[in-house]
Amino acid sequence: MSSWTRWHGPAMARLWGFCWLIVGFWRAALACPTSCKCSASRIWCGDPSPGIVAFPRLESTSADPENITEIYIANQKRLEIINEDDLEAYVGLKNLTIVDSGLKSVAHKAFLKNINLQHINFTRNKLTILSRKHFRHLDLSELILVGNPFMCSCDIMWIKTLQETKPSPETQDLYCLDENSKNISLANLQIPHCGLPSANLAAPNLTVEEGKSITLSCTVAGDPVPNLYWDVGNLVSKHMNETSHTQGSLRITNISSDDSGKQISCVAENLVGEDQDSVNLTVHFAPTITFLESPTSDHHWCIPFTVKGNPKPALQWFYNGAILNESKYICTKIHVTNHTEYHGCLQLDNPTHMNNGDYKLVAKNEYGKDEKQISAHFMGWPGIDDGANPNYPDVIYEDYGTAANDIGDTTNKSNGTLPTGVVDTGREHLSVYAVVVIASVVGFCLLVMLFLLKLARHSKFGMKGPASVISNDDDSASPLHHISNGSNTPSSSEGGPDAVIIGMTKIPVIENPQYFGITNSQLKPDTWPRGSPKTA
Repeated sequence: MSSWTRWHGPAMARLWGFCWLIVGFWRAALACPTSCKCSASRIWCGDPSPGIVAFPRLESTSADPENITEIYIANQKRLEIINEDDLEAYVGLKNLTIVDSGLKSVAHKAFLKNINLQHINFTRNKLTILSRKHFRHLDLSELILVGNPFMCSCDIMWIKTLQETKPSPETQDLYCLDENSKNISLANLQIPHCGLPSANLAAPNLTVEEGKSITLSCTVAGDPVPNLYWDVGNLVSKHMNETSHTQGSLRITNISSDDSGKQISCVAENLVGEDQDSVNLTVHFAPTITFLESPTSDHHWCIPFTVKGNPKPALQWFYNGAILNESKYICTKIHVTNHTEYHGCLQLDNPTHMNNGDYKLVAKNEYGKDEKQISAHFMGWPGIDDGANPNYPDVIYEDYGTAANDIGDTTNKSNGTLPTGVVDTGREHLSVYAVVVIASVVGFCLLVMLFLLKLARHSKFGMKGPASVISNDDDSASPLHHISNGSNTPSSSEGGPDAVIIGMTKIPVIENPQYFGITNSQLKPDTWPRGSPKTA
């Protein structure tokens, strides 16, 4: 049984996991090209014989190319080109290394789908020209190009600019060959008529009202002559552009409030690099209350809301139709601001049934206003079942509004006169509660007084008997501890001297000296029982 449990528990799970790992390596190995070794995330091609002629590809039916994060190729002298579709399947690729090989050219769109690329190493290949268009959409942290026979031309000046603007941890000694096949350091290379471009965006006023239109103009310059294009990001508003050589314009029509705060750029690009000039679009529009919900309870009660507007709208709350004057007990809190959108709540500190009612939010700026209303119920009226009379809270709202002693002076009623019936109803309920409380207190006091009187009665009318029976020395040990001499009562002369009074009744008593533990000096000789020996 223990063996069965062992092989059907965690051990079996680990065994199956190991088996699947082996199958995964086997499937990857089946799809791996000759002279390469493959795993689930890596391709390594370092065997020069027989070597590879084309960039290694995995069969999609046998492995998952999107899981490959690293490709390492070395000593492949017959590998000369990277085509546009060679790497499109490796969308998860982060590191690409091709060293000591015969790479001569790279297609312009070879890395179009490899947006995760971070490190590229093309050391000691046969590259003579390499355009910046291959890499401009990538956020590379490292590009190593040492040992390539670049030709000195404007086409590689972008590499010099890149080294100057974004130096790598290790300095690369890059050289190019001039017309005389002489090595020239790229850091000292000077090419006439080969410089960075410039862009100038003319935007006299980028503050516009919602629904209006605006036109932006841009001028670019540079040698070589740069191309001009517009980068509008995710602009929602309808737009169109016109470009003529070094001049360009962008017209935005029916501008949406959703585009407020977005950036618009004019970009100039040539062989050496690019430049851009950007502006932010500001859109003014009337407020809109996009969210208003019933109150929720956390540390405080909160009526949540979201308001959009630019300029920032002024907020005013109304309670049951009257202006709600905020105080430290009830106030508006803005928790998150997102450019023209404001998320907050009306915060109430310990509201009661007297704060139930209709709350209306009004947002206003110079372009218009918006308002929304909700009904808030914090707690039921004391002693009233909320389900029995759902309309009852409406009466309470009219009567009490927002209580000044709860949240300060928070309401401003235009008419302080309340309906007589409403006032009488409230006072009647309050009177009932007062009467119940007073009656309870009086009843308790009466019970205490009766208890005290009963104790006093027992101490005054307790059992009494002849004083000679009770020893002064052993008073606490006598069972007649509470019996006193009957001569103090009006009827003590009746019934003889050997009688005691219990309550108002006189009962004869036969004394037992052994019971009471009384000494010889306190007993009469004629009271000893017959046959009893005298105590010495």
